[in-house]
Amino acid sequence: MEKLDLTKKYKTYYNAASKPEIVDIGPARYLSLTGTGDPSGEDFANHVGALYPVAYAIKFRCKARGNDFTVAKLEGQWWFDHGAHPGLTMADAPAKVPRSEWSYRLLIRLPEFVTEEDIAAGIAAAKEKGVSLAADIQPFEMHEGKSLQMMHKGAFSREGETLAVMHDYMVAHNLSHNGLHHEIYLSDFRKTAEDKLKTILREPIK
Repeated sequence: MEKLDLTKKYKTYYNAASKPEIVDIGPARYLSLTGTGDPSGEDFANHVGALYPVAYAIKFRCKARGNDFTVAKLEGQWWFDHGAHPGLTMADAPAKVPRSEWSYRLLIRLPEFVTEEDIAAGIAAAKEKGVSLAADIQPFEMHEGKSLQMMHKGAFSREGETLAVMHDYMVAHNLSHNGLHHEIYLSDFRKTAEDKLKTILREPIK
C-alpha cells in the first residue's frame, strides 16, 4: 500500500524560500481547533495535543480501507483585535500585542479522500479516549489564493525580523493583506531546539 505524503504532493504549499515570494495556494480541507491565549501556555499545548488523536484516528480508519497517509504538519492562523491595537504593522504586532490576547486556529491538513464521516468518527474515537477538546474540533476549508510567504529559521520570538522583510516587500510592491496570518510548522517545536526551527510565514494578499 502506497502512503500519501501531502508534503510531497503539494510541494509549493510546504516549501518556502529564504526571501519573500508570491505563490498561489489552492483550496484545502483541515481539522480545525480555535482558541485564545499565550502559545507557550498549557491551554495552547492542550489544543495542539487534542488535534493529533483525531488526525491519527482518521488515518487508521482510512488505512483500513486502503488509503493510508502521513499525518500532515501542524499549522496555525493567528489574529488579534485591531481595534484595541490600531496601526500596528505585521512586523510590530508579535512584540506589541500581549501573547495572552492572540487568537488562533490550529490546523492539520487532510487528504481529499477523507470524508465527513471519517472526521466525525475520528472525533468520536478521541472523545472516547478522554480527549475533551476533541468535541470542539471541526472540519475547515480554506482557499488562500495569492499569498506572500517566506521561510523563517529560528525562534518564534524572532519572527518579527522575517515579517519586517515581508512587510517591506508588500509596501514596495503595493500589496495589501487579504486574510489571516498563517504559519506552517515544518519542525516539531515540542522537540526541536529553537535555533533549528523552520516555519513558513504566509500572508494572503491582493
